[in-house]
Order: sequence, then structure tokens, then C-alpha cells
Amino acid sequence: MSAQDYDEVTAFLGEWGSFQKWIMLLLGISVIPNGLSMFSVVFIADTPAHHCVIPPNANISAEWRNYSIPLEEDNREMRYSKCTRYKLDVIQRLSDNGSVPGIDVNVTEIEQESCKDGWEYDKSIYVSTIVSEWDLVCSDAWKVPVITSICFFGILTGSFISGQLSDRFGRKIVLFATIGVQTLFTFIQLLSTSWLIFTALFFFVGMGGISTFVVAFVQGMEILTPRIRTIYSTVGITIFFVIGYMLLPLAAYFIRDWRMLLIAINVPGLFYFPLWRLIPESPRWLLSQGRVEEAEAILRGAAKKNGVTAPEVIFRALQGLPKVENKTESRNNVCDLVKSKNICWITIILSFVWIAVSIGYFAISLNSSNLHGNRFLNCFFSAAVEVPGSILSWPLLRSCSRRLCLFASLFLGGAVLLLTPLIPRDLSWLSIALEMAGKFGFSVAFTLVFPFTAELYPTVLRNTAVGACSTAARLGSIAAPYFVYLGTYHKSLPYILMGSLCALGGLLGLLLPETYGLPLPETIDHMQTIQRCKKRKTSNTFSRDTSAVENESVL
Repeated sequence: MSAQDYDEVTAFLGEWGSFQKWIMLLLGISVIPNGLSMFSVVFIADTPAHHCVIPPNANISAEWRNYSIPLEEDNREMRYSKCTRYKLDVIQRLSDNGSVPGIDVNVTEIEQESCKDGWEYDKSIYVSTIVSEWDLVCSDAWKVPVITSICFFGILTGSFISGQLSDRFGRKIVLFATIGVQTLFTFIQLLSTSWLIFTALFFFVGMGGISTFVVAFVQGMEILTPRIRTIYSTVGITIFFVIGYMLLPLAAYFIRDWRMLLIAINVPGLFYFPLWRLIPESPRWLLSQGRVEEAEAILRGAAKKNGVTAPEVIFRALQGLPKVENKTESRNNVCDLVKSKNICWITIILSFVWIAVSIGYFAISLNSSNLHGNRFLNCFFSAAVEVPGSILSWPLLRSCSRRLCLFASLFLGGAVLLLTPLIPRDLSWLSIALEMAGKFGFSVAFTLVFPFTAELYPTVLRNTAVGACSTAARLGSIAAPYFVYLGTYHKSLPYILMGSLCALGGLLGLLLPETYGLPLPETIDHMQTIQRCKKRKTSNTFSRDTSAVENESVL
């Protein structure tokens, strides 16, 4: 059964009944914990102001104690050195001799040493972070981006396996299983006694989080009616993620201890498990497995919720067929994404686009606490700017070319990043405004690339394809912390690299096939042809007539 046939057969449900509203709400709620935890590292791994500890039992005068740490310029302000102090034995000897710092002795000429007795952290912002608890500063500062990257490695793994698992075992069971993985391992993280244990557990937290998002996205795309998919894939599921993201700085503002913050952002996941009986399996997936009776039962329940009468036989053409009929298609796997020349080029280009979007989006998001001003407000603004991005994506997907929209949004984000290094240092507000504009562009691109990818691939590969492309995006998210870290060597370098990469990704997106106004493909033969290919078989091409655009629009 083709996508167009399926939509025609299930048209008796209506476009926007109680069933569709309920599905959108329940699947949307499932990604709120994902929005809370995705960027929690911004606060739980933030680095407070710090300097070397001067032991209380050090035999030096109060006057010398005030001069025991060198002063360094930081953002045009003189601050205590973060990683060095003057040699304590020299200061003790000078203090015993009665020398006066700055008068009898030029303090800057005293030899310096590392923080042998640890660090003292400013607690005006945080009670504790994993940085202050395990001293991840100075020579150990490299561990912080590693922690973030390992979480994104988990996200990569989850993106890769969740698609295949849900294509094999079903959307519903994998959705709840991944919520359980994220919730369980976040609670176990609270017991971490070292940064290594915390990092290892963070891998599984990331794996569960992204899997929930990918499966919920595809499940909604397959259950909801054609026009409602536009709302769900743009404003719908994205706005719920952003709600979680916006709640994060609010929670971090009131909870300044990293363990208590983890508890607060993890509790919402516990309330989702009682909803098991309320969320149905995807009828499309059941049909692809030959489970016609189960698919019909779900649609009859949906009809009852919408107050309409279902036909006596919904899938008449499939009645009486053995369940093994679709067994060959159910064996499709990630290797099919490069099986032919056409699908291989689509997969390669989409993977690069996803990587570019991911680098720009995550690098700006992770850098929000390093911007001028209040870090909690900056993080909130970084999240809030995604709201208009999601809202704008809705009319764009309803009325505009997918390729042109993706190009415009991604190219905008890249161009803004290239302009940012040109802003004078005394106009920091303008730099922040440009970064927020870049975040807006990337949020639009991220919202568009999910449904665009789902529209390009057939039902038998859709979840695998979205998962595989999301896996490619994780390569970008893994690299994102290090793009930010390059700023310690040259301030402009991250912006130049990210801007160029994103602009190139936008240009390559123009080569992808157009899917606007076309039904979801059911088989690989139904897929559209990439722009570089000159010919394709007419029998495998969906007709794009006026009625298809008006009545069979995917999004």
C-alpha cells in the first residue's frame, strides 16, 4: 500500500480530532526531559572563578597572604591567576624576615608554582559543579570538553541503533525503553565518585535522550494525518524540546548544586511511564510488518476518540494476506542507505548537511555561559530564540520549497558566524545579537532537516534513515566543544571554521530532491531522484499534480 493510498483509506479519521491532539501532546511531552538534559552540561560542568588555595596553616602574615597570588589580565580586568601562585616557601621566608610586599620586595619577581594545595572556588554563582568537585581546571581543564563529547558519543550511538531497533521491534516499545535508559542512568550519575565514572554514565544518558527524540518524531510523522505533520514536525515536537531547554536555566538559577540539579531535571521522565497504555503503536509500521488486524484495531480506537465511524474493513486490499508478505521489506537495514547511486548521494549530502547544522547549533548553545552578561539569561535567550525559529518553520514547510528553505536558514547561520569576528570588542552586545541570530538560523535548519529527511526516505527505511543522519549529526556535536575550545588559541578561528562549513552545507542542500507536495514514499523505488541525476524511471516517480499538492501534501 502506497502512502497516498494509506492517507486516503484513513481519511475518515479527519484532520484534527481528539486522537491527533492527544498523540501530539503525549509524544511532545516525551521530549521535554530531552530538552532539559541535552544542555545540562552548560551548568553542571561550568567553571566557577577560582584561584590557588593558600593553606590556613601556612606561616605567613595576613599582608603577604593578600599578595601570594599573581594578578593577570582577563577581559580587560585584573584578576587572581587561576593556575599559579608565588612560591610559598619564598613568601614564608620573606614574611618571617618582616619584609613588606610592594615596598621592600617586588612581588612580581618572585618565582611562581602550580596550585599544589588545590583551588578555592567562587561560590557566589554555584554551590558546586563537577568542575569544582573534581578540580577539572588548569592542566585538567581538557577533561570538561571530553565529558561533553562522550555524552555526544552516546547520542551518536543512540541515533544509530534506535532507528534500526524501532524499525525492527516497533516505535512504541523503543520509545519507552529509551526514556527508561535516560532516566535510570541520570539517577545513577548522582552516585559518581569521579569524573571518569560520571563521564561513562553520561554516555548512556545521551544515548537514551536522542533515541527518545528520534523515535517520537518518526512515530508522530507516521500516525498523524498529512497536514498535521507540518505542525508536529515543526512547532509540535520542537516546541516541547524548547520548553525543556528553557526550563533548564530556570532550574539552574534556583538550584546551584549539580547533583540536586540533575534530580530536578530527571524527575519529569518518571511521570511518563504510566502513559504506556495511552500511546498506540504506529499503524504504518504494523502494516509494513503484515500486522493488519492490529493496525485496524488502533485506527478503530482513533475513530472512536474522534467521534466518527470507521469502515467495516479498513484495509480491504490487505485482508487475508499472510503476515509474512512484508517480511522481505522488514529486513531492510542501514546498508540500504547506500545501495544505489541515487540513494547513496542523497545519504552523503544529507549527512554533511546534518553535520554542519549540528556543529553550528551545539557550538553556540554550549558557548552561552561564556558570553558577556548573566549566564542564566544568556542560556534562556539561546533557548527562547528557537521558538520563533520553530514557528517560522511551519509556514515555510507548508508553502515553500524544502531545498530553498534549508539553504536559506543554514546559509544565514553560517554568514552570521563569519561576520561575528569583525565586530569591535566594545560592541559585545552586537556580538551576542549576531550569535543569537545565528542560533535562530540553525534552529530553523534543524527543524526543517528532520521532516525533509523523513520525506526523502521510504517507510521501510524511514526510521533507519533519520537515525543514520542523526548519527552523522552527532559527529558535529562531538566536535562542537572543541570548535569552542579553539577560541583559546584564536578568538576568530571557531567562527571562521563554523561559518564556512555551514555555508557550504547550505549550498550542498540545493542538490537534494524536492519533496514539497508529494506523499511519503513507501518503497525505495518510490524515492525522488537527486538533482545531479539526469534520468529516472517514470514508473517509479510520484506524480506532482495540483491535487497532490493540495490534498496529499506530506507536510
